[in-house]
Order: sequence, then C-alpha cells, then structure tokens
Amino acid sequence: MMFKRFVFVLLISFFAISLSAYDTSVAKIADDSSLRTMLKERWFLEAPNRVIALKPLLYTLPAGGKIQVRVESNKNEFGIVLARERNKAYPGWAQGSWVLTRRRDTGASVKIRAFLRSDPNVYVQFRPMTADKSFMDVVVYDAYLVYSLPTPFSFDKLLTLPIEDALSAVGDKFPRVYFEPTPALYKDTWKFVADVQKRLPCLAFRDDGATDEAGNYVFIETGERQAGTPGLNCSGFAKWVVDGLLRPLTGERLSIGPLKAHYGDRGNSFSAVYDDVRDPFFGLDWIRNLAVAAGSALLSPAFGTLDEFEVRTWRFSSLMRRSTAGAVEESYAGFMEDAGFNIEGLYPLLYTLAIDEPGRFYLAAVNDASGPRPSLRQYFHVAVLAPYFNEQGNFEITVFESAAETSFRSFRTRYPKDTFVNLVRIPVGDRFEP
Repeated sequence: MMFKRFVFVLLISFFAISLSAYDTSVAKIADDSSLRTMLKERWFLEAPNRVIALKPLLYTLPAGGKIQVRVESNKNEFGIVLARERNKAYPGWAQGSWVLTRRRDTGASVKIRAFLRSDPNVYVQFRPMTADKSFMDVVVYDAYLVYSLPTPFSFDKLLTLPIEDALSAVGDKFPRVYFEPTPALYKDTWKFVADVQKRLPCLAFRDDGATDEAGNYVFIETGERQAGTPGLNCSGFAKWVVDGLLRPLTGERLSIGPLKAHYGDRGNSFSAVYDDVRDPFFGLDWIRNLAVAAGSALLSPAFGTLDEFEVRTWRFSSLMRRSTAGAVEESYAGFMEDAGFNIEGLYPLLYTLAIDEPGRFYLAAVNDASGPRPSLRQYFHVAVLAPYFNEQGNFEITVFESAAETSFRSFRTRYPKDTFVNLVRIPVGDRFEP
C-alpha cells in the first residue's frame, strides 16, 4: 500500500481550530484501515516507552486527505492519535480521527475512540470485552446513547477494521441519525435567533416586569403600569418572545392573567397549602400556559396536552462522570414529575432534541428544593433555550434570559448539581414581531 510520508515538525494547539464546516455522512468518511494496518506493530503493539518516544508523522490517504500520527500522554495512559486535517491543522477530533488509548505501565489497550463528527464531544468508543468480542459506547456531550453494547469483533481486530464495518455490524443499534444533522432544517431557527438578537438592545431588565395585551409595561403581580425605565423580568421576557411569534398571526399579545393560572397536575396536598403564600409552581405554570398558547396558534387549536408540548422523554440512560481516577458511567434518572430534568443532563438532552425536533426552541423553568422551610421545590427562573446546528453543521445553543443573551455555559454552571429544569417546546414560526 502506497502512502506519502514525511516528518511533521510544527506543533498544533488543540484549540487552534474551530469546528469544521466540511463534515460528510458517516459512511463517506475516508477509510484509514490500511494505514492502521501499517502502523499496528510499531505504534499499537510496541512497548510504551518506545511508542511514546516516536515523533509525529504525516501521511496522505490513497483516497485523499492527510492524517497526522502522534502520541499524547499523561501520568497513567498514552494515546496514539490519527488526527485528520481540518483547516491546515490536526486537532485530533476532526471527523474521521481515531485514537487508541493504552496504559503506560503495561502497554495494555484501554479503548479506541472514533470521531464521526468534527466535535470533540461526539464520538464512538470501543473497549475490550472478551478474547473475541468488544464493547461499543456511543457518546454525545458526556451522555451514553449506547453503553457496553457487545460487538462481534475482538479488540485486536478493531485496531485495523474499517470503522464503517464495525458500525454496520451492530445495525440500527448504532444511532446514526445523531451523527448526521442536516443544517438546512434549522433555517427558521437561525432567523428566529437573529430576530430576537436584533431587538435586545431595545429591552431592559425590570423585576416582575412584563408587557400586557396592549403592549404596556406592567408588573406581573399587580398589573399596574411601570413607572420610570420599563423592563422585563425572566418570565416577562419569555412572554415577550412568544408574543413576537403569535402577534403576526393573531394580531394580539397574550394577557397576563391566564398565564398565571395553574396548569395541569403539579405538586401535592402538602405543596398546595403554600400555593398562595409562596407560589412555588409559578414558573412551571407560566411556561406551560405559554406553550399551550403558542402551540394552539402555530400548530393546531387542538394542541394542548402535556405530552404534546412538555419534554418528557430522553435518549440516554447514563452520563460520564469525570474525576482524577478517570471517567465512569453513572445512571441518569431522566424526567421527574414536578421537576423535569437534572441540569447535568441538559447539554446532551438539547443535542438530541435538536436532531429529533428541528424548528423548535424551549422555555426552561429552573427549580430546586432550596429556600425557606419547610423545604419545597420552587420554580425561580425562566429562560429561552434554542438548540440548533448552524450553517457549518456545528451544534450551538443560544440562550436568552431576562431581556439579554447569555451563554449556555453561564446558564449551565451557575446552578448546583441538584438543580432541575422543566422544558416546554415552542415552534419557531415564520415571523417575529413582538
């Protein structure tokens, strides 16, 4: 097999490249199994100290495309990285990149990781099982869509097997759809996000602030007109967003009173005692009523059951927990009544929702069990979350809250791990005129 080879002398930073705009379907990723066969003895099986001492090399595949072969190591493990080229760099997670991880002390193989999209958070992983079988994991943003699925290949065989052969062997148990988004499906979401962003400079924050059906700035609790600089709080801003989608169709904004009404089953006899005093489910009632109004106008007048507009299903059962001892699999409870989803699973949840439900954004009601005694789950914040794939096919989550655009990282990390988020889905619509 002919390969063009030369020494690669420049060190490329892991962070020097953005996610690629040139991903293809998984089945069309250029096969590198012949190169792996050539590398096997010297790079995959040789003693750790000899492999770690090897210098990076660059190869060109027969079908085109360059791969840098290099070693990356830490205290306990080292990885042989077959990094595909993207934008004149070799980040190690560009689509088609392949990594074998081995132990430094014994040289034993630990796992193979194959990146099927140019996203370091989305990959397929293989681990040794028995002499003639291996486990397969499918990971998106630290969530296991598949965990420990037996494959009919020994780990040694996987060192040189074409990735597509390994995936095809497990059939529809490999969720291929989550690796092949279609950016064109998100055109309406791109426009919706841009329309909201364009109008944000005209808004300000005001505690308990919202607009009524006439567009007047009022206080949610009393309905009284605001004096001074008008503004919106988190709930009022969510209403402003939904009003912007509905007014082009109905000619009207929503009234505040119906949005405060109790919606559906929530709480119990214990929490009901505190409904008037602490209003613990205000945020949940508010986003549910907004979702019903939006669905009725944008989809169908019959739209309005919790199963239709509230997110209650999820595609993964466990998360990857990272520590100094390594990464371990830990179960994820998923949807819980009166709470929603634990915030630690929100990133992969929104990724899979973006694939499953293009053309939707989500109102999030954040809640926890803190606050004054007696301990009671309280919905204390509302945000707008828009997950989508941009024109280059890269996954993004735009976050709007309290009359401003923030970031998903800020939203995700500001709350403790026992925080939950309830989500309702909203169609993006064709026009936005708040």
